[in-house]
Amino acid sequence: MTAMSVANWGGTSRYADLDGQVHYVDFGGPDDPDAPTVVLVHGLGGSHLNWCLLAPRLVGHAHVVAVDLAGFGLTHPEGRRTTVAANARLLDRFLREVVGKPVVLVGNSMGGMISILHTAANPDTVTALALVDPALPLVFGVRPDPLVMSTFFLYALPGLGERVLAKARSGQTPRQQVKQVMNLVCADSKVVPEELILASMSLIEQRAEVPGLDTAFLAAAKSIVLVNARRGAYWRAMKNIRVPVFLMTGDKDRLVPVGSAKATAARNPGWRFDVFEGIGHVPQIEVPDVVADRLLDWLGSR
Repeated sequence: MTAMSVANWGGTSRYADLDGQVHYVDFGGPDDPDAPTVVLVHGLGGSHLNWCLLAPRLVGHAHVVAVDLAGFGLTHPEGRRTTVAANARLLDRFLREVVGKPVVLVGNSMGGMISILHTAANPDTVTALALVDPALPLVFGVRPDPLVMSTFFLYALPGLGERVLAKARSGQTPRQQVKQVMNLVCADSKVVPEELILASMSLIEQRAEVPGLDTAFLAAAKSIVLVNARRGAYWRAMKNIRVPVFLMTGDKDRLVPVGSAKATAARNPGWRFDVFEGIGHVPQIEVPDVVADRLLDWLGSR
């Protein structure tokens, strides 16, 4: 993703040195020093591109930044760990050393999990937390998607995960790879704009020769499973959050069943909870206007 292509959405590509290069996109914001700063944190296999449709809808009200976690987007592994815990530490450094002020944190999928753990441990860096289909534990009576469950099981097997990822790419063009992902994370992938598909294809091509990406992806995937397996500790982290929280989820999410989101909301009655009907795992891509309106309404009501 070049600086020119992120400019299509009003963003500027930047890098920070945090014991290795960390890429982020600065979408700008209002000319008001008191305007809030919103930091957007993508999920497993994602990048800053996951936020390019939402960010322009927020910049009239906040300074908006999207960060690429280690091993994803244009933040290459470079020998760094890419687990949930390691990327939570990276996020903490990014907020303190690059942003330099408390922020509204918005996390999707794995990024939501990382944002929960970070906010619970570092309340001084976050003023409010919005969770967009965050990775959540399975609960009794909730049936996971069989394909998603079997895929994560294969990821966890030594030596097999790499072959699964290689096979998924084998014989596929970058466009086919992007469409495959969009079909999984969206309830209706036809709504994804062509410009976002093209940008995603370009990012795949840029990352093609980067060493260690599959290892980085699998380490992150395994760590998500581990955090969810220790659900007691994960739920306690949620209880320890002292800032306002807005949990939103699509009822057609194949990766995080809506039942898990409802159970999490029930455990945290002080959180705002919205369900988007007919929407999958990435509402910020499928219905960015709705997500922006709900998010701004919530922030305004605070």
